[in-house]
Amino acid sequence: MTSLTEENYLKAIYTLIQSTDKKASTNEIAKKMDTKASSVTDMLKRLNEKKLVDYERYKAVKITEKGEKVAISIIRKHRLWEYFLVESLNFGWDEVHDIAEQLEHIESVELTNKLDEFLGFPKFDPHGDPIPNNKGVFPRRENQKLSEVQEGKELIIIGVEDHSPSFLNFLGEMNIQLGTELSLRTKHQFDNSLVVVNNENQKFTLSQKVASNLYIKIKNED
Repeated sequence: MTSLTEENYLKAIYTLIQSTDKKASTNEIAKKMDTKASSVTDMLKRLNEKKLVDYERYKAVKITEKGEKVAISIIRKHRLWEYFLVESLNFGWDEVHDIAEQLEHIESVELTNKLDEFLGFPKFDPHGDPIPNNKGVFPRRENQKLSEVQEGKELIIIGVEDHSPSFLNFLGEMNIQLGTELSLRTKHQFDNSLVVVNNENQKFTLSQKVASNLYIKIKNED
């Protein structure tokens, strides 16, 4: 059995190692969890005793196969609940994270699988993040950012990296959501800001920071 706090740590560690070399430092975990490094050390010792992570003092942390299964299970439940809240209860995509943080700790595997079936086995959550299936396998998603695209490309928004309400609200004000089609007209060398045009022929400028937080798929490319 794992506690709510242990599950949160495992999810944070798993998320960190996906963007690194299969390991995470104590300071990185502390920043992710918004806590002190000393608190992280105490938790890592506990997780190590349960064989959920491999931890040695002054060395980067690795997650074990057992710990990875717990983390993926939490991520699966979180993203399914986010999908349910948006698609079935009409919550906004900027409103669901904190609620899903609570619901992700429900232990019932049967409930999770029934929820997945009820929703039609969605592959991506409302933010475009892949939802692992009941075997822990993630569907493939394009990881190209809008900031990496060259001028003249036609593209579709398929995900966001920043899930903060402030960023999602900003996108809403720009009428940008998953599935929005854009044409990249200009990429300014001075600050890497982008001039894009939407389907309604509205032209607007996006900063490099915004563009680096948007996952895209190039239209008509396999």
